[in-house]
Amino acid sequence: MISEEIREQYAEELEAFHIWMKDAGYTGYTVKSYTGDVAEFLVSIKGKPVDQVKKLHVLSYLSQARERGVSDATRNRKHAAIHCFYKSLIELELVTANPAFGIKKSKTEKNRAPVFLDESGLERFLQSVEGKYRTRNLAIFLLMGYMGLRVGEVHALNCKDYNADRRTLDVFGKGRKWRTLPVPEMVADLLSQALEERLAPWRSKEEALFVSQKGKRLSIRSIQLISTETFERFQEQSPSTQRQNYSSHKLRHSFATMMLRRGADLRTVQELLGHSSIQTTTVYTHVTSREKEEAMALLDVKIPTFNVQPIHE
Repeated sequence: MISEEIREQYAEELEAFHIWMKDAGYTGYTVKSYTGDVAEFLVSIKGKPVDQVKKLHVLSYLSQARERGVSDATRNRKHAAIHCFYKSLIELELVTANPAFGIKKSKTEKNRAPVFLDESGLERFLQSVEGKYRTRNLAIFLLMGYMGLRVGEVHALNCKDYNADRRTLDVFGKGRKWRTLPVPEMVADLLSQALEERLAPWRSKEEALFVSQKGKRLSIRSIQLISTETFERFQEQSPSTQRQNYSSHKLRHSFATMMLRRGADLRTVQELLGHSSIQTTTVYTHVTSREKEEAMALLDVKIPTFNVQPIHE
């Protein structure tokens, strides 16, 4: 929440930033996150006009965030929010310089393998889907686990994006880019069933493929909550020490890993995931401990034998 004091003091700048983000096609989730980060930053500069902010002030804010214990990824998001804030003000001719420019990102754990479910785990997870809207929720998880969609992409889907005759799905992803994905037969069957069971929206013009019990587009937050509840059921029989920090995004990790393990080309997986750079896709080329053990088992280790001579006293 933005305090009334900050809202009044920086009204023009915040409105300009909001208009700029909307025009650039940022998702509602990103707009909300960036607005919150920028509001927090504006509190930190203690009433200073935005055109008098220096790189030192931005770095100080980011350092304080790290001291509070935020992750490197969150710190980098806050940096990106401030950078975009000033970029918007420059383009709209409210300031002339970007104090966030040139500040280095925090190094995240690049060698850490993503958390994912293997195929049997994914199957057991889907069996944990329960409740009144089971078909809808199953369809959502299938799109993430067997087609690699992001949560925001699932949220943005409209009924017209699915072509049942051709079994294709048009997905609007990051960078305002569309990609057309072939829909596996089993996924297509459940997706068609979900469409048949779709609640009649309160608004006749509601185009969302997935709607809430109130007939409105299912929010990103709702999808995340449904996912969290399902993962809790999935792991409720597991010892607490063995439970993983699963989230809806881990289903996308599972899809990417499954594709590569089945021999899919890295470039093809990049296209399926909607990555702009193949470097992002390479994070999924990790291997499990089991695969390492199997690889090591292929070695035929021969230890030389030595004739031990008796020791004469």
